[in-house]
Amino acid sequence: MPWVLAYVILAVAGLAVLAVCGLRVFRAVRELGREVRRTEERLEPSLLALEQATDHVRCPHE
Repeated sequence: MPWVLAYVILAVAGLAVLAVCGLRVFRAVRELGREVRRTEERLEPSLLALEQATDHVRCPHE
C-alpha cells in the first residue's frame, strides 16, 4: 500500500512539473508574439517607402 501512495505522489509531482513548464512556454510564446508585432510595426514605414520608391520600376520579364 505505501508503494501506491508513493506512485501517486510521484505522478502528481510530475504533472506539477509539466504544468510549470507549460506555463513558461505559454508566456514565452506570448512574448514572442508581442515582439513580432512590435517589429512589424517598426518595419512597416520602411516597407511602404520601399514600395513607393519601386512603383515605377518594371520587371524586364513582364
